[in-house]
Amino acid sequence: MTFTQMMEPPAPVEALSDILMRIVSELHDVAYLIERIEPQLLEIGGAEILNSTDAMKVMQGIDLAVQKSRGLAEFIDTITGEIPHGWAVDVATALSLVKLAEMQKALGGATRHGHSQPLSKAAGDFDFF
Repeated sequence: MTFTQMMEPPAPVEALSDILMRIVSELHDVAYLIERIEPQLLEIGGAEILNSTDAMKVMQGIDLAVQKSRGLAEFIDTITGEIPHGWAVDVATALSLVKLAEMQKALGGATRHGHSQPLSKAAGDFDFF
């Protein structure tokens, strides 16, 4: 009787720089989506919203979130240029923790063009799934 040892296929590894650049893209997407909130709040609340100190704190928080997202993206983009091309990692476990399917596709290397959120839909529109 002969037994053959079943070996698991090697985990797919990808270049670390490619993965980091996908993260950079996602961070820019997040910044863009957050940035779109501010004009909507002004439209809903009108000009008098600018007179409220609490509303101004929220608006400043939105601006800060955009700046931080873009800052993180630029930081990662900059250090990615210093990473040796031979560095590779397996992202399977990390991807399994990402709950948003579109983000999982983008980070997993599936090509996605544009932003994750549809820009042509009006508020209140939704898709059944």
